Amino acid sequence: MAKHNQAPIPSPPSSGVLPSRKDDATGLLSWMPGLYTLLNYRRQWLRHDLAAGLVLTTVLIPIGIGYSVAAGLPGIYGLYATIIPLLVYAIFGPSRLMVIGPDSALAGIIFAIIVPMAAGNPERLITLASTLAIFSGLIIILVSLLKLGFITELISKPIRYGYMNGIALTVLVGQTPALIGISTDASDIFAKLQAIWLSLLKTETNKLSLLIGLASLILLLIIKRFRRFPGPLVVLTLATIVVAYFELDRHGVTILGNLPGGLPSFTIPVISYDDLIPLLLGAGAIALLSSSQTSILSRTYAAKYNRYINPNKEFFGLGIANLFTGFFQGFPISSSASRTPVSEAAGSKTQLACITGAIIVGSLLLWAPDLLYFLPAPTLAAVVITSIISIFEFKDLKRIYRIQPWEFWLSMVCFAGVAVFGVLPGIGIAVAIAILEYLWNGWRPHYAILGRVDHLKGYHDISRHPTARLIPGLVLFRWDAPLFFANAELFHHCVLDTIAKSLHPVQRVVITSEPVTSVDVTSADMLIELDEQLKAAGIELCFAEMKDPVRDKLRKFGLSARFGNERFFPTIGQAVNGYLNAYIVEWIDWEDKV
Repeated sequence: MAKHNQAPIPSPPSSGVLPSRKDDATGLLSWMPGLYTLLNYRRQWLRHDLAAGLVLTTVLIPIGIGYSVAAGLPGIYGLYATIIPLLVYAIFGPSRLMVIGPDSALAGIIFAIIVPMAAGNPERLITLASTLAIFSGLIIILVSLLKLGFITELISKPIRYGYMNGIALTVLVGQTPALIGISTDASDIFAKLQAIWLSLLKTETNKLSLLIGLASLILLLIIKRFRRFPGPLVVLTLATIVVAYFELDRHGVTILGNLPGGLPSFTIPVISYDDLIPLLLGAGAIALLSSSQTSILSRTYAAKYNRYINPNKEFFGLGIANLFTGFFQGFPISSSASRTPVSEAAGSKTQLACITGAIIVGSLLLWAPDLLYFLPAPTLAAVVITSIISIFEFKDLKRIYRIQPWEFWLSMVCFAGVAVFGVLPGIGIAVAIAILEYLWNGWRPHYAILGRVDHLKGYHDISRHPTARLIPGLVLFRWDAPLFFANAELFHHCVLDTIAKSLHPVQRVVITSEPVTSVDVTSADMLIELDEQLKAAGIELCFAEMKDPVRDKLRKFGLSARFGNERFFPTIGQAVNGYLNAYIVEWIDWEDKV
């Protein structure tokens, strides 16, 4: 730990002061911001971090085991996937508060990928899960190094809601059989629901398992209101004591059983060539989801404490944590929106709280693994279900439905895709919808004809201002999107249609180009074709308020000779004045009226 006379970490800026966007550390340490924080540690933080670490441990153990089981793996691997990323992120992660580990949303994806591929082979399950972690880590690291973190912003909020709601429903249905004490080999969600319903009708459930599961679920939901109370640990402890004391495992209650003692060992998973493509596709989906979640959570806490966190460094820390976790028998991990607030509420100051939690969990595996022997599976399922319930989003979807119904239905399509076709096809549907949504916004954009409005400066959309006055012979045409291959033909049609509907013979068309942020080769060729058509009709094509980068592209595409400087105007007002100076408008003294 650093002494007081060493260089301290800068304190968070006071309220109202923007945080610095420069990294405190330089050189190699800039890629290990967590280590930089620990090297410049303040003694007054120690008691807070140690206490927060103890509190954090109370949720790390039950959630780690529960999410591992939800992912189709033995519970011990959830503890491996808890210890390793906490230690690695403490070195490479830029956030002082973020807790990294198994995630409820990822559990459904992992299960959907590895269980069908493993075909009942437990060793292959672990190999596939570890490989997924390594592949997703490498993808996230690559995204970080190429500074492509912005790709996580391409999925809109409604689509993300639909996707997460679909995953939450999948995990919820998948955990219900364990909660009520039945077993089913059903693979899709409808078959599982049918098996659950038939079991309840025929009273085939294990009554003791059902009682323990429902009691655990109710108790967890009640305790969940008290954020600082370690509900999962208390409920699991009580349930374990009850099962052990009354020997309920002899009456059909499934228990966790023996955990192998010791810490995870370094292992290089070996897969076949046939496994490569499905694992890479799954890892890509996991990388996108975990990066998105981490980015959102990181920005939330950075804003709360007025700190700047480089998003690419955040992704690098997450990617390295996944990579190491995969090499130490873990499975893909992400930031935790449930454990991070626990650590924060307990007074955590730095990642030393996470290190403390990892050390305690590791100590349990080394010296007391049998403490978890009688832990009942229905209670673990209750822990997962309680956590997954918080993922469901309904309130904001109601708001979206009220203000933008078509985006609500996009969310529902995405939700149905995940729920009906499965997590992996649902991911494809979500990405496809995101791309289509983006293209549609640019494909069929808004456009407007502009006119003058009394007592209102500038030129405005005549559809919103019916009393607006048009300048005879002049069309002011505004296009509210970039010009590119998908909307070039529509632009061409709209300009010609506007001219055809004009009440007076058109002499000049001015494209008010401020909203046009880009052009491509297709749209540039379209402008040449449009100019030829207008010239043949005796109409001049001009531009106003075009951004310099867009005009530079027109020059690059060889349009400088066709569209000379005289056809470009800095403002709409100058374009109007230029038209009035060039043409005689006999029956309206426009300048007097405006």
